[in-house]
Amino acid sequence: MVSLGCPKNLVDSEVMLGILARHGYEVTARAEDADVLIVNTCAFIEPAKRESIDAILEMASYKEQGKAKRLIVAGCLVERYRQEILQEIPEVDFVLGPHELERVFEACVPGPQRLANRPYTPYLYTESTPRLLTTPPYSAYIKIAEGCNHPCSFCVIPQMRGRFRSRHPESVVREAEGLVSRGVREITLVGQDTTSYGEDLGLRHGLATLLRQLSAIPDLVWLRFLYLYPNRVSDSLIEAVASSPKICKYFDIPLQHASAAVLRRMKRGSSGEHFLRMIERIRAAIPGVTLRTTLIVGFPGETEADFQVLTDFVQAAEFDHLGVFVYSNEETCAASGLPGQVPASVAKQRQRKLMALQRRISRRRLARLVGQTLPVLVEGRSRETDLLFEGRLESQAPEIDGHVLINDFDGPEPRPGEFRWASITQRLDYDLVARLEAHCLAEPAPACHPLPLARQGSAPPGLVNIQPAMV
Repeated sequence: MVSLGCPKNLVDSEVMLGILARHGYEVTARAEDADVLIVNTCAFIEPAKRESIDAILEMASYKEQGKAKRLIVAGCLVERYRQEILQEIPEVDFVLGPHELERVFEACVPGPQRLANRPYTPYLYTESTPRLLTTPPYSAYIKIAEGCNHPCSFCVIPQMRGRFRSRHPESVVREAEGLVSRGVREITLVGQDTTSYGEDLGLRHGLATLLRQLSAIPDLVWLRFLYLYPNRVSDSLIEAVASSPKICKYFDIPLQHASAAVLRRMKRGSSGEHFLRMIERIRAAIPGVTLRTTLIVGFPGETEADFQVLTDFVQAAEFDHLGVFVYSNEETCAASGLPGQVPASVAKQRQRKLMALQRRISRRRLARLVGQTLPVLVEGRSRETDLLFEGRLESQAPEIDGHVLINDFDGPEPRPGEFRWASITQRLDYDLVARLEAHCLAEPAPACHPLPLARQGSAPPGLVNIQPAMV
């Protein structure tokens, strides 16, 4: 399995793996050893599409060089370019859109190609759907909703994922309880717009209520949620985060821009002034809260004055984490026909300017943590060198933000899944350096032993999993 794109897509990959595991399939980390190859694609913007196509072509080579007999392409690229994939990449045996995950077993069965389209039926998994987790055994994602109702002119996700629809709260809670019973201590809720959770079910303050229900689960240590629509961040949500020690004090709010003129053309509305008031409200209610956002530069009609508004906004907001994307002119999105297309060279220059500004902001904000002793979730040896260990603070979401590099420790050697106290000794641009204390957290963390590195319903540690940080 090659899984591309965001955590929402990763959950889809885990569902497909779970269905296949139930039918007796085993996962291998080596493509050359696989009988079946699956590429779960992303098609949000042009770089994601190119990466998906490259991955398909790479896996196609194993049908000649390895033992693979079936190549399956799934996900958003299929929803947008189903016929083109089938016509131009003959090695592909089966395609599955994001609403056809349950057909994955049918796709794997040897035999003649079965490529006919099925009637569109919106799909949403439940707690009874099998999943084979590919994340570390102490951390997992839960998708609480699918689709989107917002009309953003730069986005094609509603075309690929359909209208917004929520899972029932009872289903989410039961899934979370099952994950925690298997050793998961960090749960991250994902959806295209988690602030809309429950509205289609007639629930008021659905996300805030769900967070309170989940935070009551014993042995759960960290609960976080990603992707908030800025105009829907309510006082009830802020209060829910502030009131529970298990809910990470972390808000991921993709704002996309700060110029009112650009936001109007994006069909999002609002303005940088409104966003600053929202940020002030969150920070006043939750001291030390972590704020993350993503921005788009080079949107059609973005002038130098608009970009200056954005630059001033970033300077004033001082986000802890910031991602900047160059506008991708997708042919089926509403913005593709707008006048005033910004040259790519100008957009990339603006991206570099914002990231240089954010680097300075990040260094300044991280410097405030030096000398503090904070809870750290240990994740094991560093991916950069075996001489260091690494972990994450509550303020660092998995696979998205920076890390805590551990270059010294008291007591036993750090083990993945431990929650330990760490003294911050140095800041880098986006990462921190720390000395790990001998003792684990007293409350509300579990006892001071490592979580099991393998459990029923987990993929082997070498599972191919390509996951760019892309919203």
